[in-house]
Amino acid sequence: MRITRRELNLGLGTTLLAGLLFGGGRTPVARAAPQAVAKRLVVFFSPNGTIHPFWRPQGSGATFTFPAGSILEPLAPVQQDIVVCDGINFAGFNNHAPGMRGMLTANGTASGNTGGMSVDQFIAGKLGVKPLGFGVESGMWGANDQTRMSYATPSTYVDPEDDPVQMYASLFANASLSPGQATALVARRKSILDALTGDIAELRARVGAADQAKLDQHLTALRATEQGVASAAGCTAPTAPASQDKWANASFPAIGKAQMDLLVTALACGMTQVASIQWAFTVSPHVLTWAGVSTGHHDLSHSDDSNTAGVADFVKAERWYASQFAYLVQALKALPEPGGGAGTMLDNTLVVWVKELGDSRLHDGVSVPFVLAGRAGGFVKTGQYLGFNGISHQALLVTMCQAMGLSTQAFGDPAVSSGPLPGLSS
Repeated sequence: MRITRRELNLGLGTTLLAGLLFGGGRTPVARAAPQAVAKRLVVFFSPNGTIHPFWRPQGSGATFTFPAGSILEPLAPVQQDIVVCDGINFAGFNNHAPGMRGMLTANGTASGNTGGMSVDQFIAGKLGVKPLGFGVESGMWGANDQTRMSYATPSTYVDPEDDPVQMYASLFANASLSPGQATALVARRKSILDALTGDIAELRARVGAADQAKLDQHLTALRATEQGVASAAGCTAPTAPASQDKWANASFPAIGKAQMDLLVTALACGMTQVASIQWAFTVSPHVLTWAGVSTGHHDLSHSDDSNTAGVADFVKAERWYASQFAYLVQALKALPEPGGGAGTMLDNTLVVWVKELGDSRLHDGVSVPFVLAGRAGGFVKTGQYLGFNGISHQALLVTMCQAMGLSTQAFGDPAVSSGPLPGLSS
């Protein structure tokens, strides 16, 4: 019997999938009920913690304000679209590098219930989509515990793309295709997926109930991949970003804006459901001259109360980062939900602003400043300032999973924390 190259490839693919699915693979996480869940997740990172008296709003619950000159005041235009989260602590780790490593992984290990993955990678894997990571000068110091927040395993970094030009080329490689060529490309990719789906369906008939559940999950992931291919091929490419020195300090604002614009476009085109943007890295030395400061951000973050000029400049720098978060939120809010869905893209998205430290002067993980944006399809009640009394930030990671439709009850180490943040859901 002669086996064609295509049959061999498909057979090897199915064999490999069977090995991954049945040979030590992770137990799939069940999806939660379909109502009130987000369609998209975005993680927004900025470095070097905060100085709480200049970060905290005044008031509580739905009645709060941003003091004049405070770090979060630039969020006033989107106040009803956000949740300011206070009193969330890192459990079991502090300081720059451990915070950077544990912020999205909960310091997970391979033996944990998430296999050491960061929450963005974990959710994307369960949804069957490829996450997109956008960097803003995040790799100046290479890939290490200080510069990486996304993990595929406890020792495998997931690098964001720091060059908007390269990211554009990757996202819109087929933008120059004619409608007919784009349709043909989608058809070819769809035929491969359909063939692989058929092979998996045959395999499903030969295995037990537990393994059938794993195969069903993978079939869902394949269908999501197919839909992503179709969405990307049918999307109109925006104007390509200008080429610039991706490591130059002066390029920082322009690169960040270009990356945020590409991120929003990729989500609108259905290229993924999970994306992140990482501004710099912990211990970032960037000098935010455009914010009116002349000292590196990390140095400013350690200004004690006696250094009033240093504290004032740190607040200026942090206000600039807050304005970038507001820009991203407003960009999502300005676009209607694709495909004629209800509301705006922001209404159906969860955006999470994360940091790797609480008090930047103490290098601790106490009251780490987190801000959420978007109603997540009705999962989150926005327009609130909530205190959580020292709850482990694993509860936030669980909330992110559940907002995306997963039934996850613990993230990282089940012994530390379980369940989502209380009082956050609508």
